[in-house]
Amino acid sequence: MSDIELISATKSFGGWLKRYKHRSHVLNCEMVFAIYLPPAAEEQKVPLLWWLSGLTCTDENFMQKAGAQGTAAELGMAIVCPDTSPRGTDLPGEHDSYDFGSGAGFYVNATQSPWSQHYRMYDYVTSELPALVSQHFPLNGKQAISGHSMGGHGALISALKNPGRYASVSAFAPISHPSQCPWGEKALSGYLGEDRESWKNWDSCELIRQLGSDLPLLVDQGEADNFYTDGQLLPEDLQAACQDAGVELNLRMQPGYDHSYFFIASFIDEHLKYHVEKMK
Repeated sequence: MSDIELISATKSFGGWLKRYKHRSHVLNCEMVFAIYLPPAAEEQKVPLLWWLSGLTCTDENFMQKAGAQGTAAELGMAIVCPDTSPRGTDLPGEHDSYDFGSGAGFYVNATQSPWSQHYRMYDYVTSELPALVSQHFPLNGKQAISGHSMGGHGALISALKNPGRYASVSAFAPISHPSQCPWGEKALSGYLGEDRESWKNWDSCELIRQLGSDLPLLVDQGEADNFYTDGQLLPEDLQAACQDAGVELNLRMQPGYDHSYFFIASFIDEHLKYHVEKMK
């Protein structure tokens, strides 16, 4: 098991926001993650929410912009934010665009060279990092998962592919049907190759039709989100897949809200309370 090295510690709402670095064997590079530990963690083990961020983000965006620490402190909930892609690998073309490569790991296990050497973010966020944080922090084993945009896609597929692991799942403006939108087609073809059948294993709509889900899905989508109106997010496809498979979906279309962290900050408290109730 990798050791972790503390980068920074900041007091927040009686708890601690800490950043750590460690050597990832899955990704074959050094990685950074953030964790918020509520005051209750000093006396007992606490439940955990995984937050997966979107394109161009790091571990810092959610912790600095979402305003989640106050409610997490009140609820006695820890939050872990991984990074969104491997770092420091400098593969050819890795930094050429915002929606592929650096900052855009898409939470899949790449099979195509050279990406398969490092880009196995699914294994990182569902296997390696959970083992690491469970070893080092006072967590009680109850966990939920959420995320935004690309991270919403990551949260949904992680829950769908691991039934029974998470008590609950939610998402903000997820890339719901990546095999059918420009962002997803670019990422999945680059990481997985041109066999579109293989893409279905990393697509929430396809997984729901294949596997169903005992977990209800909570999804917030801003109606003024330009990526929604441009056809990148496709919540209507998620709704159709859930209806076809008999999966409970609470899709909340939020008038006037866009894709930004102002949108996330407006509803994050409701999501945290939703998850902590499910983890009781």
